[in-house]
Amino acid sequence: MSPKQINEFRRLLEAKKNELLAGGSDREEILIENAAEDFDRLQQQLNREVAIRNLDRESKLLKEVQAALNRIEDGSYGICLRCEEEIPEKRLRALPWAAYCVSCQEAIDRMRADGEVVDESTDNSELAAA
Repeated sequence: MSPKQINEFRRLLEAKKNELLAGGSDREEILIENAAEDFDRLQQQLNREVAIRNLDRESKLLKEVQAALNRIEDGSYGICLRCEEEIPEKRLRALPWAAYCVSCQEAIDRMRADGEVVDESTDNSELAAA
């Protein structure tokens, strides 16, 4: 990957990081308030659960974006963390924080769907068996 492409991905990742840090989710939805009506309490509880899920999702994405920025710094950006093959530029354009090529990501997703604990340090031979 050329230095120009790397800088373009760095800018995309920095923009996404800033967007995630700027807020997005409404943390006030998590506050516990006393409501007189049962329906109001239930609605507040549901709103809290949705807000917590959104914060969790954004937190995970922020970690993935920061990890991609770290890979840019150490020179491993664009290389699959599992098979060590180059991640296609088309995939990186769609998901600049992608850490895996499509086939490795699909294998990881299958393992997670089957309830297996996916160790990010697992080698290729275990993935091939999946």
